[in-house]
Amino acid sequence: MKQRGTYPHAGHRKRLRERFLRSGLDGFLDYEIVELLLTLGTPRKDCKAIAKEAIKHFNGLRGVLDASDEDVQMIQGIGPSNAFGIKLFQAIAERYAKETLPTKISLTSPNKVADYLQKRLGREKKEHFVILLLDAQNNLIDIRDISVGILNSSLVHPREVFEPAIKQLAARIVLAHNHPSGDLTPSDEDLNLTQRLVSVGELTGVHVIDHIIISSEGYISLKQKNLL
Repeated sequence: MKQRGTYPHAGHRKRLRERFLRSGLDGFLDYEIVELLLTLGTPRKDCKAIAKEAIKHFNGLRGVLDASDEDVQMIQGIGPSNAFGIKLFQAIAERYAKETLPTKISLTSPNKVADYLQKRLGREKKEHFVILLLDAQNNLIDIRDISVGILNSSLVHPREVFEPAIKQLAARIVLAHNHPSGDLTPSDEDLNLTQRLVSVGELTGVHVIDHIIISSEGYISLKQKNLL
């Protein structure tokens, strides 16, 4: 006779968690990791089948963990409650990445700028246009969010870019934005805005030294591409 308070999949779920407590994720298949996260917000439902479907739909573990809350819930059987574990993982990963950034950051190459920005913007689902304020030795003074949404020169006024740079005595700035689609090809709007801000920088004495475009997969530097 089934004991009160038990359910058919309780044993499997218990074994899954005990495996994790014994040896971490060693030996776990990708779908089992997703299954473990789904169980955090699913008191009784078996999560194995929907975890496998999520792995298939998003082409692997990384795809699931990078998916938005809305996209995850497109999988039949995943709703607001059992998407909780994935959403919690994403929030913790983002907070951890931000809090482990060093307090003094030297951004002496496009690669270093991109590594820094990956932790800040790599998972964003909307375009974020930011400026990095640097001193004469390319140490980071500050980073400012200028706009969120489709990058448009009408939404990025030179005053918003150069006023904080002048106030904080920045010697130079790096422009940066993300492409959530993953396509790193700069648009005509990207190039036109860059040239506009480079020209203003020459007048103000705060030089634009690069424009970095990043995605979750990589980056390009307009300076390295001779597009600055």
